[in-house]
Amino acid sequence: MHVPITSTNAEVSGAKAQSLGYVVLLATTTAISGFLFGFDTAVINGVLLLLRRQFALSNLQTEVAASSLLLGCLLGAAGASMIGDRYGRKKSLIASAILFALSALGAAAANSVALFSAARLVGGLAIGLASVLTPVYIAEISPSKNRGTLVSLNQLAIVIGILFAYLVSWQIARFGENSWRWMLAVAAIPSLAFFLGLLAIPESPRWLLSRGRHDEGERILARIFGATVAREQVQAVEKAAASEEGSWREVFSLGMRKRLGVGMFLALFCQITGINTVLYYGSIIVSEHFPGQSTSMALIANVIIGTVNLVFTIVAMIYLDRWGRRAILLTASGGMGGALTLLVVGLNIRGISPVLMLGAILLYVAFFALGMGPGPWLIISEIFPTKVRGRAASIATSTLWSGTLLVTFTFLSLVKVLNLWGTFAIYGSLSFVCLIYVWKMVPETKGRTLEHIQEDWGK
Repeated sequence: MHVPITSTNAEVSGAKAQSLGYVVLLATTTAISGFLFGFDTAVINGVLLLLRRQFALSNLQTEVAASSLLLGCLLGAAGASMIGDRYGRKKSLIASAILFALSALGAAAANSVALFSAARLVGGLAIGLASVLTPVYIAEISPSKNRGTLVSLNQLAIVIGILFAYLVSWQIARFGENSWRWMLAVAAIPSLAFFLGLLAIPESPRWLLSRGRHDEGERILARIFGATVAREQVQAVEKAAASEEGSWREVFSLGMRKRLGVGMFLALFCQITGINTVLYYGSIIVSEHFPGQSTSMALIANVIIGTVNLVFTIVAMIYLDRWGRRAILLTASGGMGGALTLLVVGLNIRGISPVLMLGAILLYVAFFALGMGPGPWLIISEIFPTKVRGRAASIATSTLWSGTLLVTFTFLSLVKVLNLWGTFAIYGSLSFVCLIYVWKMVPETKGRTLEHIQEDWGK
């Protein structure tokens, strides 16, 4: 008697688990760029303490040394769309891996502030490229129900990189005034791992389909979703792409302006609310503005800040796809404003414990990590059509780096004019402005395919 062969529930669930495992592998590989992003931006926190002494830097020179990387980030993000759209997400990320390694070794070997700043600018180009294209790549390969968590892997990697930078700085600082060179050189190792990992992953299937490479794109989608779902995805992508020009004119068209505005304003708010003053200047804040704190204690405070950042990023990954993007962004921006209000009040109370001040900073970092850290990157990767996603994401990410550069380059000068409490009062006020903006303007995108999101925006 012939017995028909059928797929059991266990086989189907096993296939789904296998495809999700493959997507997680791809997302994790590309998220190594996030680790390098986090490490390179945060390692300056420990480096500046030693660099400032060795080269007798003024406040302006310190701001230039800290900001050179960010200028590179801005330039790299601005050019990422042209590179990513022309050569693909994968090749562009490979270029960023090479730049990461060159920057780490060049900055470590620098014998002047000018050479140091030039090498850091090269690292910024790498971060700018990766900060645009990594979230886009992960969003383009992810199932809709898991996209929030998977894109947030990049943010998780960023905060792990930040924490690792703080730990490295704390441990290596004991080796003397030149230990800042080793703090920087360490980044060459994950740069090599990133380069090798990228050689093994496929190109973004949605990018391939948008370039008419139907068979390649469908084959990769079938590996991720299975043959049946892959055919449906191909039809949806090609239908959406048929109505897209993929030009700069389309990026700035009337139908795109609202979503471009949302991407740019979220990117700007997540920076001008002041997070990088803590991440980049935390050791200077603690050692120069909290009485009686040594360099070692300042570096330990950085480690605590980095740990809180990591823990609440993990919390965000768990709940972004459950609570939705809007709820978490509203909670985060309101919480940041409240925490900075506490910090400002505390800084005006004579003799208040530094531990309480650190507690307010930690609360601020926790709320940032919960929503304003991963949220804007995720929304930027979701709301734009496939053919212009790279260009639009590049504009939004360039806005983000403009905000980062502005805050980093002006922080010490603002503190000199307004004192620490006055400077953080500005950032707290902007956090509340962000809360109002999210409430009024940011739509919910959880649980929808990238193509369905475009349909909703079109309506």
